[in-house]
Amino acid sequence: MATATESAAGSVGLVGTTRVVLFDEASPLVLDSGATVAPVEVAYETYGKLDARGANAVFICHALTGDAHAAGHHGDPTHRGWWDNLIGPGKPLDTESYFVVCANLLGGCQGTTGPSSPDPVTGRPYGLRFPLFTVSDLVRVHRALARHLGIERLLAAIGGSLGGMQALQWAIDAPEELATAIPVCASARLSAQNIAFSAVAREAIMRDPDFADGDYYDTGRRPDVGLSVARMMAHITYLSERGMGEKFGRRIQGGDEPRFGLEVDFQVESYLQYQGESFLKRFDANSYLYLSRVMDYFDPFPDPGEAARRLADVHTRFLVLSFDTDWRFDTAHSREIVRTLIANDVPVTFREIASPHGHDSFLLAVPEYHRTIAAFLRRAYRDATGR
Repeated sequence: MATATESAAGSVGLVGTTRVVLFDEASPLVLDSGATVAPVEVAYETYGKLDARGANAVFICHALTGDAHAAGHHGDPTHRGWWDNLIGPGKPLDTESYFVVCANLLGGCQGTTGPSSPDPVTGRPYGLRFPLFTVSDLVRVHRALARHLGIERLLAAIGGSLGGMQALQWAIDAPEELATAIPVCASARLSAQNIAFSAVAREAIMRDPDFADGDYYDTGRRPDVGLSVARMMAHITYLSERGMGEKFGRRIQGGDEPRFGLEVDFQVESYLQYQGESFLKRFDANSYLYLSRVMDYFDPFPDPGEAARRLADVHTRFLVLSFDTDWRFDTAHSREIVRTLIANDVPVTFREIASPHGHDSFLLAVPEYHRTIAAFLRRAYRDATGR
């Protein structure tokens, strides 16, 4: 278990990642498809302490390319977890009050079983033989980790984008385990445009000559060109036109005059190239295929009747957040979630937050966003503990 070993204002300090096997051959993970996976190892980190009543646990559900390292650092204080601005003493997820858990997703590549893990039958990485899974399967693994940590009921599950989908699904699958849910810039059903973006990204990976039908692990080569292009294109959708204009405009990289060639010339081109290349150091191409595909198929409310059935016993209180410049999952996606919850008597609060940063706003220290989460969780904690 990761615990803070140094203190600094607002920081959980030095942390570590723990791995645990939650499913094995005797008790495998049974997926919605009926396929089984064993063993299933999960990488996770925790921050803060679980209180005596177990009433202060908050589960972080990460997005497509996230991992378990959400806060603190692993030895270099200049490189902190991806949600370090939200988690720590005095921050919205105040680790002096809350016990915060973050786990790498099933199908991931940062310590949790996925396509790059060894298949016990062959001893070789699964590759594309790893079974497809659903958001409910992701939550099934999260729930097993919560039980392993002695948590019977979460104060909250929170996440952005794919993480928000998990928080919503958790409330549907096991509302008795979840006091509140906070989906941020999420969607209950991807639009055709969103599916198209992901389809092109996957094509870039699978058409890379080094993809080798997903069995590139033993070849000494990887589909790095395809994966970097997929990341570059996706990153464009995470930003807003306004934000890109303010950050880059039409400024030239390394000079004042354009070179009138096909090489990288504009600062925005250099930035995207950096994003694509740096991504290769931490992510697996097959995990990108699987985790982007799980988002495409997510559709918990295919019609009003199914929504009513699935939400009949849900009393989890929701805070649904969107950002006004997010065009990947714009506010209409959040409003549709809110309408469905209200129509089925599920308590929900909704806020659209102003931010110039587009979809990536959920990762950044947007003041109104942080204040809203902090206030919502303080009220939930008072309701749960009477404090």
